[in-house]
Amino acid sequence: MTSRSPTGRRTGDAAFEELLTEGATVPVEGWDFSWFVGRATEERPPWGYHRLLDDRMSRATAALDLETGGGEVLAGISRPPALLVATESWPPNVAVARRNLRRVGGTVVATGTSRLLPFRDASVDLVVSRHPVHTPWPEIARVLAPGGRFLSQQIGAGTLGELAEAVRGVPQDGPPRSDQQTGPAVAAAEAAGLRVVDLRQATLRVAFHDIAAVVHLLRKVVWTVPDFSVERYRPQLARLHERIVAEGEFVAYARRFLIEAVRPE
Repeated sequence: MTSRSPTGRRTGDAAFEELLTEGATVPVEGWDFSWFVGRATEERPPWGYHRLLDDRMSRATAALDLETGGGEVLAGISRPPALLVATESWPPNVAVARRNLRRVGGTVVATGTSRLLPFRDASVDLVVSRHPVHTPWPEIARVLAPGGRFLSQQIGAGTLGELAEAVRGVPQDGPPRSDQQTGPAVAAAEAAGLRVVDLRQATLRVAFHDIAAVVHLLRKVVWTVPDFSVERYRPQLARLHERIVAEGEFVAYARRFLIEAVRPE
């Protein structure tokens, strides 16, 4: 049986199954989040990473983007440097990134699982990374030329913890990851020989308007619920679906921090 909620959203078992199927079949390659328009919203950090990225790229001669995903963010710069290289470890994303970065003259290097950067010492004057899974601070310091700069927007500890708890039914296990906290990030940067010149934090509201958006995000951002599958968490997804229908949305919070560091002359 299917009915309609006061907001006009379809309810019932049939609607739930349709939404599950839709969320489970949307392609997850790349970092294009346009599919979520009208289905989920995320507040943006106040510092404007795209604007800062565009400014730093316009002043660089040789730049490197780590963990570029599908290259969507990097492809948005207006004045690319003479040499622009990106790395990506997930094979399905490599082809997407190569296609997206053609317009800015970027080259994509597939890195596999190695945390070593396949570039010469002091070979670039700018390294950037948006939402890296791992930040290889010693390698960043090694490839940066003296006076070079690292700019990164990072995922903070506890991001989407409310969603993970709603899906798993229990709070997240263990202490926060040290590489998702500002203190350890600053310490790691300084230990690698870099000087931190900017550090900012923000907590951002994220709202999901249907269960398909939840399923798609959990398939795409796999570290939120690492063992996620629709079948494994079907009962929890059904309860969350009912909650979204009743309340109109499910709200969680993303934590972000911006860190910028330079290699001393």
